[in-house]
Amino acid sequence: MHGMKIPLFPLDVVLFPGASLPLHIFEERYKEMIGLCLADESSFGVVRAQQDGLAVVGCTARILRVLHEYEDGRLDIFCRGDTRFEIESLEQSRSFLEAEVNFFEDDGAMASRQQREECAALHFETLELAGIEVATMHVSLDGPISFDLASVLPTDLGFKQQLLAIRSDAERTERLREFYETVLPQLRKKAQKMRPAGRNGNVM
Repeated sequence: MHGMKIPLFPLDVVLFPGASLPLHIFEERYKEMIGLCLADESSFGVVRAQQDGLAVVGCTARILRVLHEYEDGRLDIFCRGDTRFEIESLEQSRSFLEAEVNFFEDDGAMASRQQREECAALHFETLELAGIEVATMHVSLDGPISFDLASVLPTDLGFKQQLLAIRSDAERTERLREFYETVLPQLRKKAQKMRPAGRNGNVM
């Protein structure tokens, strides 16, 4: 789908398709924008705000529900990442930013089941050793998992932005695997130092 105009919400996040995004809406222009999206059940684009401007690739957010409406018009909403897009041009004719965008899907190779299994195993080891609590996560290895895994990663936004723009699930899964293999040796070393020797009378 080409050249469609959508409202933009620049945020300090990288939103992936399928990822949850709770938002607190308090600025007047975004109250207006969300009001319009709710009225015509449309999505808005989430794009990473960087120091040197906006990222070119973003992801639409679909509003699943309004969690709370405050008396002064502020809103707590719960959204989910939907479709990726590339910004063609920006428009500032309203109080909020709008963009002409082109939507895109993956057009490259899919990761193999073995690649997904290896990547998922490294992912869960990384989270466990890093002590990151993640709400129960069910990952089906029958389909692509790279977005699901990337969305809960505690990594820098630059890396997440690169993953978002990649149009091949196989390549994204491979990049994730490389990331885990880079951080895991340090995490494993740290975990061994903290492990008490001979715990429960077992020889480690």
